[in-house]
Amino acid sequence: MLKKSILLALIASLPFAFSATANDRYQSRPPVMVSPDLQAAWLLQLGGLPPQRPGYATRPVANAGRQMVPVYRQQIVRQPQPQVVQQRRVLFGQQPAVQQVAMRPNKPVRTQIEPQFLPQMVEYQTTEKPGTIVIDTRERFLYLVMENGMAKRYGVGVGKPGFEWAGTHKVTAKREWPSWNPPQEMIAREAAKGHYLPASMEGGPENPLGARAMYLGSTLYRIHGTNAPWSIGSGVSSGCIRMRNEDVTDLYDRVKVGTKVIVI
Repeated sequence: MLKKSILLALIASLPFAFSATANDRYQSRPPVMVSPDLQAAWLLQLGGLPPQRPGYATRPVANAGRQMVPVYRQQIVRQPQPQVVQQRRVLFGQQPAVQQVAMRPNKPVRTQIEPQFLPQMVEYQTTEKPGTIVIDTRERFLYLVMENGMAKRYGVGVGKPGFEWAGTHKVTAKREWPSWNPPQEMIAREAAKGHYLPASMEGGPENPLGARAMYLGSTLYRIHGTNAPWSIGSGVSSGCIRMRNEDVTDLYDRVKVGTKVIVI
């Protein structure tokens, strides 16, 4: 019984002993450190301060005396923002015009004929018989007279200033892809300008007479095609009547040798 009583007395006194020891041990409470790693345990440790590292700052904590606790300062990493490219809306499939930086001639070069010089059927009052060709050099039109007051009208190029002429002739010959033999007067005239013409040139796409030629009387004048279709509607020739190759071919198939040609 005596041993049992002593054992019970010792057990009863243990809490008081542990309490006193704990109170003595924690008279000055250590700082609480919070882990900067959110995946780690919430309490980092109880004890002294860890060494300073980049991204940390210290601040005093109330009731902690001079003890300092590390406070994690989150480093903000700026993500690169995607660049927004503004696109210009294009209406009706038109692309914005691009200004070419280049030398331009003082006078623009025409590369297409005006629409009124394209072939078309028109009303044409005349006393001439159907099949007659009438060339209006002032308006730059050739009319093939047809029945019922109609005519097929083509745009033409005519003689340049100083080379205009008028008169009535007949078609005396027809040639497909004719060769070109410029007269001596033309060769000399162009040589004085620094342009040297060949004595003869075989027929072909580069030939100034084009695809077809109809010779007028005994003159040097012809109704012929051209290798410069953009000149139709202008006064640029040495007196000949020039047409687009497709137009002179159409006219060539409609007229015969002996057709009357009136130039006004």
